[in-house]
Order: sequence, then C-alpha cells, then structure tokens
Amino acid sequence: MKFMNKILISAIFALGFGSFTTSANACGTITVAEMNWASAEMFAHVDKMILENGYGCDVELVPGDTMPTATSMMEKGEPDVAPELWINAVRVALDAATEEGRLHYAAEVLSDTGEEGWWIPQYLADANPDIQTVYDVLDRPDLFPHPEGGDGAIYTCPSGWNCQISTGNLFNAYGMEAKGFRLVDPGSGGALAGAIAEAYNKGEGWLGYYWAPTAVLGKYPMKKLSFGVEHSKEEWDNCTSQDGCADPQPNAWVVSEVYTVVTDNFKNESATGMEYISKRALPNSTVNALLAWKDDNQATGEDTALYFLENFTEWHNWVDSDARSKVEAAL
Repeated sequence: MKFMNKILISAIFALGFGSFTTSANACGTITVAEMNWASAEMFAHVDKMILENGYGCDVELVPGDTMPTATSMMEKGEPDVAPELWINAVRVALDAATEEGRLHYAAEVLSDTGEEGWWIPQYLADANPDIQTVYDVLDRPDLFPHPEGGDGAIYTCPSGWNCQISTGNLFNAYGMEAKGFRLVDPGSGGALAGAIAEAYNKGEGWLGYYWAPTAVLGKYPMKKLSFGVEHSKEEWDNCTSQDGCADPQPNAWVVSEVYTVVTDNFKNESATGMEYISKRALPNSTVNALLAWKDDNQATGEDTALYFLENFTEWHNWVDSDARSKVEAAL
C-alpha cells in the first residue's frame, strides 16, 4: 500500500511539474535567425525579449543571412523564424514553399516596405520644390557637385552590388550623360554613407542610390525621387537589373517587400508566438531613428532592442496586457 502511495504521489508530482513547465514555457523552444545587418539584428533581439519574458518561450538566436537562412528554412524547417527577410532575392522559391504550407509569411516587418532608389537631401528638395522626379533633375546638374570637380554627379553602388547594375542601366535609360551627369563609384558602402554625410556638412547637393532602413537616413533626412514612370516587372527582370542590357528603358525601382517568415512547425506549435509575430511591424522612420541611435552609441542589437522597448510604445499593440506587464517588469 505504501508502495502504491509512493507511485501515486510520484505520478501526481510529475503531472503537476509537467503542467507547471507547460505554463512557464507556453510557446516552446524557438530558434530565431539573427541576420547580419543592423535592423534585422535588432528585430531578432526584440523577438527574444518579448517571447521569453512575455510568453515564457525558450528562444535561441542563430546566425543568419538572406540566402542561407531562407534555404535552411525551406529544406530543413529551421530556424523557426526569420524576423526580417528581404524576399525579392528568393521570392520564387519562397512563394512555392508557402503554397506547399512548409513556410508562412507573417507580418510585413517594415510596414511601409524596404525603400531603395535615388535620393536627394531634404534641404535641397525644400529649396527646389519643383524637383520631384528623376526627369526634374536632368536639367540641373549644377545642383550636384562632382567630387573631382565640376557638376553632375550621381553616386552609384560599390562594385559587386547589384544596385550598381540597376543604377547604371537607369543612368543610360534617362540619357543622363548627355545632360552632363557622371556616375561616381564610392568604392564601398561606408564611403557611400560618408558622401551623404559630407554633403550635409557642407550644405551641398547630392544625388544617388541609397536604401532604408539605415542609420544614415535616420541621421540625414533625404527625399526619395520618383522615377516618373510606373514600375515594369518585365523591364526590371529582363533589363534594368541585368548586366549588359543594350537598350534600357526608364523604369521605377522595384518595391522591396520585407516580411517575417516562419516555419509551419512554429505556426502550429506556438500559437501565442505566432499571434505576436503576425502583428510585429514598424515603419522605416522609426527603424531609421533606432539605427541612428545604435550607430551614435556604438550599441549592439541587444542594446537597441532594449532601448526600443524602454522608450517606444509601438510594441504595446503587438502583445496582450499580461505579456506587456511581464516584459515591462523584466526591463
């Protein structure tokens, strides 16, 4: 009888302990890709802090990059979450994986999409309100000084970046050389950012490629120019983005859709996590400001996530009141 009581007590204890564990770790163990660029690094740590402190998940951050992470998720079902995936680079394969139910698109994490294109300083745009499109700059090379002297500079991407090909093709499509413009290869991403900073420090004009969200656009307000035409996917795929295109035509820059992508296992096994992930999104203006803070303070992605949770309120709408209280208590 004593033996049976011991078994019964052990069983009750085990059940009780199991129930406690399930409650404390309500959404299970989750792997989250920590991509190797600043905004994605921040989002990964935001997810870790909210999922662990708000919902009792066990979150492991794993190194990530666009192609390796997407491929691993499609082929191996891991990691569970890619917080910030720029899907144009892998859209065909990703669409197929989502149609088959192996992967799922969650929130469009950059709520106004990633932004790529040609920009001018906001102060230049304010002083010249007639400049709205690429067509409008063609007759004003005098506004854009060349680093080697003279006018008509347009900064392209460093060699090896696909945007250098697209910028070169659009340069030709708009007949910019005949209008007195010359392409400037900055040599590196850092030098491209430095050229914007230098223009701001001198109060000069600047024209060229850049993208958001970035710390640079958080520090230096810029206006993105319209290309004056609708985007043609056929032209983009077959010419604008292709090296050696013989007859490029004016075209708008492709829209960069940026989603959180999750595995089917995560969607089915982590209901609370999926509910949060499906709401988690920020506009570029907020991310730009956060990245500028990160850069100014030489902060880590974890530091930036903590700064965001402590100083911004957007995340309150992503979680229920109980999870919010738990996260705030943990900060």
